[in-house]
Amino acid sequence: MANIRRIAVMTSGGDSPGINAAIRAVVRTGISYGLDVFGIRHAYQGLVNGDIERLDSRDVGGIIGRGGTILQTARMPEFKEESYQRQAIRRLNEHGIDGLVVIGGDGSLTGALALHRRGVRVVGIPASIDNDIWGTASSIGVDTAVNTIIEAIDRLRDTASSHERVFLVEVMGRNCGYLAMNAGIITGAEVVLIPEKETTMEELGRSVEEAYMKGKSHAMVIVSEGANLDIGEIADYLNQHDIGFEVRTTILGHVQRGGRPVAFDRMLATRFGVAAVEVLMRGESGLMVALEGSEIVTRKLEEVIGKKRPINPHHIQLAELLSR
Repeated sequence: MANIRRIAVMTSGGDSPGINAAIRAVVRTGISYGLDVFGIRHAYQGLVNGDIERLDSRDVGGIIGRGGTILQTARMPEFKEESYQRQAIRRLNEHGIDGLVVIGGDGSLTGALALHRRGVRVVGIPASIDNDIWGTASSIGVDTAVNTIIEAIDRLRDTASSHERVFLVEVMGRNCGYLAMNAGIITGAEVVLIPEKETTMEELGRSVEEAYMKGKSHAMVIVSEGANLDIGEIADYLNQHDIGFEVRTTILGHVQRGGRPVAFDRMLATRFGVAAVEVLMRGESGLMVALEGSEIVTRKLEEVIGKKRPINPHHIQLAELLSR
C-alpha cells in the first residue's frame, strides 16, 4: 500500500447521471481506508482557486440516486496552460492531498494526464453520456441517457402515428453516434443518422417516402447532433418534397443529461469509485478505471486521450436491416 493519507475527488466537464454515486463511493471507500477525503468544487477552476473542502460520510448520504453532481462542474479550456497546472498543484500541496480522482470525459481526463505528468498521483473515472471515451465499454450516465431518449421517442411515436407525421429527433453524442444508434434500434426508427456514416439528403428522403408507401402511419428519424445532415435542413428538404407525411422536429437537448440514474449507472459508478481509490492505494497513477466485459480494469490515460471510440458496425447493419 502506498503512503497516502489524503485524497480529493472532483467532477469536470459535462454532467451525467450517476456521477453522485461515484462521488459517494470515492468518499466512503477512502474513509474506510482511514483516509481524509476532500471534495473540489467547480472542477479545475475550483482546484486552481482553492475551492476545496473536507467531506465525510454524511455529506454523501442520500445522493446515490440524484442526477447532476453535488460538487458542481465546469469547463476550463485554459487549464492546458502550464501556469494554471502549477497553481492547481500548489493548491493540492497546501491541503496535503496525496491523490486525486477526476470524474469526467475526454477533456477532463486530459487535464488529469497533465497533472500526472507533473508528479500528481491521479486516477480518472469516465463519465459522459456520449459514450465516446476510448477503452471502456460504458461510461457513467450512458445507460440512463439512452433510457431517457427511448422514453421520449416512445411518447413522440404516439402522437406521430395519430397524425401521420415523420418526426425528426435530434439526440446528443457530439461526434459519436452511440446514443442515436442504440436508441434507433431499440425504438424501431426508420432512419438513424450518425457521424460515423454519411447519408445524402436524397437517400434520407427516399427512406421516409418508402415508409409512407408501405402504409406506415408514421416514421421516426433519429439524428445524432454530429451527423453530416442538420436537422433543420432535413426538415426544409422534406417539406419541399412530397413524402406523404407531415414533418415535425424535436431537439431533446439537455434533458438527456438529467434525471435519476438507472440501476446500471448507479452500480457502474459505484464500482468505478471504489476501484479508483484502490488504484491510488496501490500507489499507481496516470490510469483510468474502465469496464471490460463485466470486469473493472485500468487503462493508461495516455492511451485513452484523443482516441475515438468506434461504433459497433454490427449495430449499423442491425439498424438498417430492421428498418425495412
